[in-house]
Amino acid sequence: MFDQIRRVADLLDQAEKTGKAIEPIRDYLPGGISDAYAVQQLNASRRVSEGRRITGRKIGLTSTSVQRQLGVNQPDFGTLFDSMAINDGEEISLSRLMQAKCEAEVALVLERDLDLEHIVLSDLIAATAYVLPAIEIVGSRIANWNIGILDTIADNASAGLYVLGQRPVKLADLDLRLAGMVMERQGEPVSFGVGAACLGHPLNAALWLARTLAENGTALRAGDVVLTGALGPMVAVSPGDVFEARIQGLGSVRACFDHAS
Repeated sequence: MFDQIRRVADLLDQAEKTGKAIEPIRDYLPGGISDAYAVQQLNASRRVSEGRRITGRKIGLTSTSVQRQLGVNQPDFGTLFDSMAINDGEEISLSRLMQAKCEAEVALVLERDLDLEHIVLSDLIAATAYVLPAIEIVGSRIANWNIGILDTIADNASAGLYVLGQRPVKLADLDLRLAGMVMERQGEPVSFGVGAACLGHPLNAALWLARTLAENGTALRAGDVVLTGALGPMVAVSPGDVFEARIQGLGSVRACFDHAS
C-alpha cells in the first residue's frame, strides 16, 4: 500500500515540476481520505527536504455547496510554503501555476502555538495576532479540474500561491461573520461573498483545522498563516488579469498576473 501512495505522490510531484497535468488519481487510493492525506504529507516532506519552509495551512471545501458537489461533509486542508507567498500587487508569472483560479479569503496570523489537547474557540482567538485580507490562487495538477475529494486532498488541497494584504487588523475590531466581500477583475466585480459563507464563520473553519491537526499529532504554530477558505466563488485567471478583493473591515489585496500565455 505504501508503494502505491508513493507512486501517486511521485506523479503529483512530477506534474508540479513539469507543468504537465495528470489524469485523476482517486482510483489509486483505495484507503480513501487517509491515503490522500498520506500522499499530501509525502510531498510536503519532500518540499521541506528541498529547502522550502512551512508558513501555515490553507483550508478548502468550506462551502456547503462545494461539499455536496464532492460528496463530503467536512473541509480539507493543505500546507503553505514560503515559495507560495506573493506580495500585494507583485506581478505573478502564470508559468508558476497550473489552471489558476482566484478566490478571496480571510487570513489569520498566529502569535502563539495551538498545541493544546482540547482546543476551544477562545484558545484560537487568544492565539491570533491579527487578520489580513487574502487572495488564494488555487491550481490543480489534475487535468481539466476533474477532481474528487481524494484528488484535491492528495494534491495539497489544490494549493498554488497566496497574496496577503498589508494592513493587519485585530480580531476584536471585526465582525467576520457579517464581513462582506467583493472581488473585481480589471475593475469589474466577478465574485461576491460574506464571512458567513465560510462554514458559518471563518473562525469555525480555523477551529476545525486546529482540532484536526491536533488529532493527527501536529499543531498550528506561532507565525503560521491560516487561509480560512473562500468567501465567494473562485474565478479563472487569464494572462494580464488584475484581481482586487475588498473585505469589509479588512481593506483590500491585489493579485496581478503577467501577460504571458
